[in-house]
Amino acid sequence: MFKSIVPITKESHKKTKIKPLTNFDFAKEVNLSTIMVHEFSRAASIYPIVFIEDKEKDQFRPTVLLGLEAGENLFIQDGKWNASYIPAILRRYPFALAQTEDKSKYTVCIDDKSDLVNTKEGQPLFNDKGEPGEVMDRVKQYLGELQQMEKFTEDFSTYMKENNMFTPLNMKVKLGDEIKNISGAYVINEERLNSLSDEKFLEMRAKQYISVTYSHLSSLSQIERLLGFKDKSQVTTEAIEDRFSDNKKIN
Repeated sequence: MFKSIVPITKESHKKTKIKPLTNFDFAKEVNLSTIMVHEFSRAASIYPIVFIEDKEKDQFRPTVLLGLEAGENLFIQDGKWNASYIPAILRRYPFALAQTEDKSKYTVCIDDKSDLVNTKEGQPLFNDKGEPGEVMDRVKQYLGELQQMEKFTEDFSTYMKENNMFTPLNMKVKLGDEIKNISGAYVINEERLNSLSDEKFLEMRAKQYISVTYSHLSSLSQIERLLGFKDKSQVTTEAIEDRFSDNKKIN
């Protein structure tokens, strides 16, 4: 998604302008997007939320599935995002945060190869006096909020890992005449969740993890939405006499 991330400086970007984000083709090959736990309640009604293991950092991070195969985003059509909610990490584009040499500090960066970055149209990063403009103030606030959300998200994932709550996601889905395996991701094990002691459940509630967990579990049904986008034959409308066929089994 990012092509060339560089720190924003007055010397290098005094004439830089940013066009509005109206085309999402930059993410058309992104099939997984990191998401913060603060987004779970809104994202769960649209995307399957799963966890990806980062073995290098020995941690799990929540992501939304945007496609069933690498390199596909089923929510982008003609550059438009075909959903009512867009993950925050994508809405920040073309901006990002990067750690400085002082690990406790971050600097605002930009993808200077993005189509949104130019010197002719859009909002300027710096005003005529060489001071950060309004767009820079908004970006700093937005990225700062994301950074705070990321800390809470990491704490949630670490807690779930330490309590052995993750289990591999292994699903078989039918796409046309082909059966595909959805694997490589993890989900929270509902059976283990239901077997928690009262003490551990109350601990999760105190940490505000309960609603987050159930949002994640409910989101997994959205895999069917992806199937419908991928293969229209998976979307069926039953005849009215068939919709109530289960009632025949009651008598």
